[in-house]
Amino acid sequence: MDSKRSFSDWLIVSDIDGTLNNKARKLPERNRKAIERFVANGGHFTLASGRNPQSMERHFKSLPISGTPAVVINGAGIYDFRKQEMVHFSPMNEEAMELTVQAAEKFRAVDVLIVAKDIIYVTGIGWFGKIFVSVDNLDHQHIRNIRDVPRENWGKVIFSGLPMHISKVKKHFESLNSSEMTLMSSSIASFEVLAKNTHKGTAVLKLAEILGIEKSHTGAIGDYFNDYDMLKTVGVPACCGQAPQELKEISEFVACHCNNGAVADFLEYIETKK
Repeated sequence: MDSKRSFSDWLIVSDIDGTLNNKARKLPERNRKAIERFVANGGHFTLASGRNPQSMERHFKSLPISGTPAVVINGAGIYDFRKQEMVHFSPMNEEAMELTVQAAEKFRAVDVLIVAKDIIYVTGIGWFGKIFVSVDNLDHQHIRNIRDVPRENWGKVIFSGLPMHISKVKKHFESLNSSEMTLMSSSIASFEVLAKNTHKGTAVLKLAEILGIEKSHTGAIGDYFNDYDMLKTVGVPACCGQAPQELKEISEFVACHCNNGAVADFLEYIETKK
């Protein structure tokens, strides 16, 4: 590869768990070295995740990418860790919020978490919610009745529970056919609702616009269905070797398994083929 070439006109974005990190949630050294090389040659590299800024911070600051804002809350926000501020935010409107509240009241066996701009609200019985916020010791407030949650700056709503209950939640939202929401399956035990036309992909393009980078020079790599819209949106889509077939079919490049340094694979592809 040409180590002297400048990649200042490129923006590469990576999902975290199962993509940047291995299945043990550790960063392969091969990925770290590849990111350091790409950034040293002027490239813009950052992370895109369903996490909020507080949850993402330790992952972000472990990499040499402080100058490039990150995509947070599955695309609802773009956060600048250097300035410690949200530079772009797409909140859910009143219709979307009310539909999620009604669903929460319908499926009471499911915990509902509202990831707002600055805090997480945990509603319902709270066992799944407590696990969610305790992993990274996230700032949160437990409000049992979702109707008591302040309706402002909702980035996304997470329905979390047993897979059989989440399946019913998913079918319910899909039957609504509302144009005011973006629906996303993040795991078999969770289902997410965001504002209209809000996902990692739209946020990546917004970030590219902020940085003055053309869409054709945007690339992203992910491993699961919550990365699907991002890969469909960017100029150069890629996925990890263990990703579902649906992601491989829309990817220009299929990297190795995340355990072996999938992000390094992708950056080497950009550096040698682009």
